[in-house]
Parts: sequence; C-alpha cells; structure tokens
Amino acid sequence: MQMFERKRILVTGGAGFLGSHLCERLINQGHDVICLDNFFTGPKDNILHLIGNPRFELMRHDVTFPLYVEVDEIYNLACPASPIHYQYDPVQTTKTSVHGAINMLGLAKRTKARIFQSSTSEIYGDPEVHPQTEDYRGNVNPIGPRACYDEGKRCAETLFFDYHRQYGVDIRVARIFNTYGPRMHPGDGRVVSNFVMQALRGEDITIYGDGLQTRSFCYVDDLIDAFLRFMKTDDITGPINLGNPGEFTIKQLAELVIALTGTKSQLVFRDLPADDPMQRCPDISLAKAVLDWQPTINLEQGLKATIDYFKGLSA
Repeated sequence: MQMFERKRILVTGGAGFLGSHLCERLINQGHDVICLDNFFTGPKDNILHLIGNPRFELMRHDVTFPLYVEVDEIYNLACPASPIHYQYDPVQTTKTSVHGAINMLGLAKRTKARIFQSSTSEIYGDPEVHPQTEDYRGNVNPIGPRACYDEGKRCAETLFFDYHRQYGVDIRVARIFNTYGPRMHPGDGRVVSNFVMQALRGEDITIYGDGLQTRSFCYVDDLIDAFLRFMKTDDITGPINLGNPGEFTIKQLAELVIALTGTKSQLVFRDLPADDPMQRCPDISLAKAVLDWQPTINLEQGLKATIDYFKGLSA
C-alpha cells in the first residue's frame, strides 16, 4: 500500500469479539490501527498476536472520557453487547453508548474523520414487523432490564444523525444482527457460546422458552466484510441492517450444535427472560443494493469453526 493510501484508523472496543477481527483485517490491508479498549469484556488475548506489529497501537481507555488523537477513520464498537455484561452495570452501559458516542463524534468533528457506529438489531426491540427493515421504528420497553442497551443504542443513533445534520460529520450507521465466531467470550451468555460450551462440557443445553423463537446468525468474517464495504461507500449514511437473513429457531440451533459436537447433552427448557424478542431476522435488501453484500458462510460452516475455537480454549 502506498503511504498516501494508508489511513490512521481508531477502533474503539478493539479488543472485543468484533473489534479484534476488524483490527486484524485493517492491519492486513496496510493501515495504521489504534485499538482502544478498557478490557471490561474484551480480553487482551484477542489481540495478543497483533502486539508488536508496527502498524498496531494498543490504548487502554474508556470512551466515556474524551480522547485526543489524530485519525482518518473511526469505528465505534465500544459497548458490552451480551445481556450478562450489559446488565451487570446498566448505568455504565447507557453511559458507554451515549457519552461514548458524544466523545467519538466530537473527535470525528475535530479531525474530519469518517465515523462508523456499530448499532444493533436490539433497537427494534421485540418486533411487530418481520423481517425487520430499516424504516421500522421498533417496539422497545424503555424501562425494562434490556433498556440500558436498547435505548442507549437508539440514543446513539440520534446523536450520530444530529451531528451529521448539524455539523456535517461523515457518519455510517450499521444495525448489527446476531453474529458469532471465534473470539466470542465463552461466558458472555449469548446463545451460540452458551450452547457450544454446554455441549463441549457434556452438560444439558438450556433453552429459554419453548425454543421456537427465531434468530438469524451471521458469521464474523461476513460481517467484517460488510463493515469495510460500508466505510468505503460515499454519501450513504445508513442505517443499514447487517446480518444473515437465514432464520432458525433456537431449538434448531441447539440440535445442530449437538450434532456437530457429538455430545450426549439433552435439551432442558427454562422460563423466557423479560423482553426477550420472539423473532429477529434482518431484511438486508438495502445492504445488497448499496454495498453489493450478502453473507456467504452458512450456519453449519460457521459453527464448525466456532466449535473448534472453543475446543482450543479448553485444551
């Protein structure tokens, strides 16, 4: 890469599941990357292999405090994304989404950097429209146990579009649906990591509700492809849904994990948590049209790679 093509790119939450994959891809493209993390949910292990690379800089920092660096692009991925982690300190979760957005948007405004916001399908809440399109405004309980994350991300989107309208900040807003793959935290409480870890330990697999609620599962490599395509586009702010439109029941996922791991685990059923959505599936027509993107890795392929990763952790 020529020096004039090389960018200085800040990735907040860069030691996390998605952030670590993104840092790796950006470095492989020849860019200089500042990985910023407070290591609340993202372990250093995720980025150990990058430490020492002259293109990689690691910074311990919390996005709820201002940051003064010189950058060309910002990917704002900082926020706990699993219910166990974001409900542990709900006030801090809201601060991370809202104060973090204000601080990163202020940095983008000052440096004239293009800034990417990792929003979420959770802004749709328990949807009454299926599949979810970007113009659907959602069905969110603003005072429930998930609201710190759902409403925090919704407020962050508001801030991004207000900074864009008021100050001309160059924004990209992506609404990310369920994503899985290597470097997921084994104890994050998400359905894929829960099922795989229980299967590998030979424990019964816990399904909340009747298992007929649906989710879509996007493999991490596909999602990072979409991030990079989105940031290269001009004059498209989003929001854009990014995820895999293939829809599976939670019971189907559990049965596939059992088949792929060869475990003797049985299915056990527990009460559904409050405000847990019954359906979650993206309409990715917009991503196909403006990014020429759609996922290419099916659930069985992705689960095999994820299972191999978790086996390596326990080896």
